[in-house]
Amino acid sequence: MDTERVEHLVREVLIEIGEDPAREGLVRTPHRIAAALNFLTSGYRADAEDVLNNAVFTQEINNMVIVRDIELYSLCEHHMLPFFGRCHIGYVARGKVLGVSKLARLVDMYARRLQIQERLTEQIAHAIMDAVHPRGVGVIIEAQHLCMMMRGVQKQNSMMTTSSVLGSMRDSAATRSEFLALIDRARP
Repeated sequence: MDTERVEHLVREVLIEIGEDPAREGLVRTPHRIAAALNFLTSGYRADAEDVLNNAVFTQEINNMVIVRDIELYSLCEHHMLPFFGRCHIGYVARGKVLGVSKLARLVDMYARRLQIQERLTEQIAHAIMDAVHPRGVGVIIEAQHLCMMMRGVQKQNSMMTTSSVLGSMRDSAATRSEFLALIDRARP
């Protein structure tokens, strides 16, 4: 990312909305926004293989592995406003497992791109399927979108839920039900 160019463009936006970019509180704002955008879009400069960093381990099990409540923060591609929430991941291992922190890192990698929640959910599920070839994968994301809360319809309590189920999670109602029951167990 060309940081100087982004800073220049932010100064131009400040002028267009009627602000003075030389005002004390705004002098460093273009720099801060450029740094924030660099971080918030860092997923474009990463790929799943590097994120997983060989943390795929042989384990002769076929258990369901679940990680719940992985926080996520992303920017919607339509308004570049944040959406945030929780991601729940489950997969039925088939001889290989992922290091548990790598699931959270995959979520972050895909969330740190301009996104729609539906695509984000799919990308995470397919990345897990590609990495360990499990019997099945389930990913559920529950998120609130500031584009619905701060502008537009202004619905403060709206929550969007998306899911992606692949393999046995899609084909077997019993497996899917087990996944859903296990992610609900610890809810207040």
